[in-house]
Formats: sequence, C-alpha cells, structure tokens
Amino acid sequence: MNDAAETMVWDAVRADPTLPLDRATLELIVADQRLWSRRWVYPWVRVVSRLLVGVIQVVKRLLPVPLSAHGLMDRLCLWFLRRFVDAGAVHLLIRHFVVETNLLNFVLRNTRPPGLQVVTLRPTTLAGLGDRAVIQHDVNVFEVLTALGGRPLTAVRDLDFTTLDIPPLDPEPARRRLLRLDIQTALCLMNIPFALCLTGPEYRRAVHSMRLDESLLGVLAALTGDPVFHRWRPTGSVVRLDSTTDVPRAVYEHALACEYAHATLVRRSAAARTRAAV
Repeated sequence: MNDAAETMVWDAVRADPTLPLDRATLELIVADQRLWSRRWVYPWVRVVSRLLVGVIQVVKRLLPVPLSAHGLMDRLCLWFLRRFVDAGAVHLLIRHFVVETNLLNFVLRNTRPPGLQVVTLRPTTLAGLGDRAVIQHDVNVFEVLTALGGRPLTAVRDLDFTTLDIPPLDPEPARRRLLRLDIQTALCLMNIPFALCLTGPEYRRAVHSMRLDESLLGVLAALTGDPVFHRWRPTGSVVRLDSTTDVPRAVYEHALACEYAHATLVRRSAAARTRAAV
C-alpha cells in the first residue's frame, strides 16, 4: 500500500463516527497498527506462533502429569515487554487490564450479587502485569458471571458509573528497547510461553474467557437497556469450549470490544451528569 493510500485508510479510521473510542486511545491504536513490525513481521510470526502452540498442546496432552510454571511465564513476558515491545503497545496492554476490570466492577455495582464486592486487579505499571495478573485477569470474568447466579437482569434506572476511571499508566516509555514491536506481533510471541507455562485446562480456560464477551456484553445491554453492546459480541458460542482458535487475534478483538463498551459507558455517564445538572 503506497503512502497516499495508507494515509487515506487511517484518516478514515480517525474520522469514523461509528467507532466509540476516545481520541487518545484511537491514536494509540492507529500508531500501533502503523509500526513496521505489523506489516513485515506479524504475518510470519502469526503462522509460526500457531504451529508452535499446536505442537506444545499436543506434547503436553501426552505427558502423564500436568506441568505449569506461572512464575516463569510472568518473568518471560515482563522481560519481553520491556525490551522488545513498543511503549505505546505496552500502554494499550496495561490499559486493557484496567478497562476490563472497570466493566466487571460496573456490573457488580449495578447488580450487587452476594459474595463478590469488587474486582481489584487494576495494574498501572508494566511490573503490575506480573504476579499472576494474566491468570487472575481471566479468572475474574468467570467469577463475576458465576456470582450473577443465572438470575434475569433488567435495566437499572439510576446506574452507578463510578467504576470507569482510568488512572495514569506507566509503560516505561523511557526504557531503552532493542525492538519496538506492535501489540499483535507481541501477542503472537507471548502466546508461546502462555501455552508452555499453563496447564492444558488453564490455557483452555484463558482462551474460553474471551468467548465470555458474549455474556458480558449481554449483561451490559440488559443493565443499560441499550442493544448497541450486542454489536461487539464475538463470533461463536459461549457454550463451545475451543483452544484451536487464533488466540492472539481473538485477544486483540476482545480488547477492542472492551474498549468500545467502556467508551460507550463513559459517554452515558457524561450524559447522565449533564441531565442531572440541568
């Protein structure tokens, strides 16, 4: 794609009125998509990653005992993010953990299920992505949906929007990096230690957690009375357990769906404050 044609694409993305993203986040996403690695490295790494993960899964199924190394996985990923991934991509990754926790806490505040008060996983630094944060990030979704207990949900008249703040994030932009890979290439490479260091059931649980976007977005639609949240539901069914999907791509689309939902709630919160002030 020549420069003029590519500029036209990104100008249209920036101006698209249907994208429910705040300007700063959209600029980070566009800048990440335009990194050299997204064009030249990602297509090759994507194939290699899927092959290696497939081999790892087959070998681990043949082993007589499940193997895991959560601490090693954390250390490898933090080392990789600090030295080989663009700071903007790291910012988006840290932000996703906060955004998804905000969505889960919005659900909890407006349903108040017994036994679960608040999700506390809100890393603000790159180091905060260690200490089992990746595993807990997935577990939180299952725990919140389980806490709802299958009860029917209806629209809430006075919604509690107090869980939607984004604190300052530190992706360590001043750190010297050997490479500055985009987030999709990084996800492909990080998927390899995930598959290697998680047990088979843990890996399948992590993959399936993204299918729960269908449920989470459905809950948000019910609580707000706004069907727009259904637009960002993933393909496939929440009742189908699958670990053969293109995991890095699914993670990226999952993160975008969370961003869309979060930005929509932020706008509804602003509108509610405006109405209250009149």
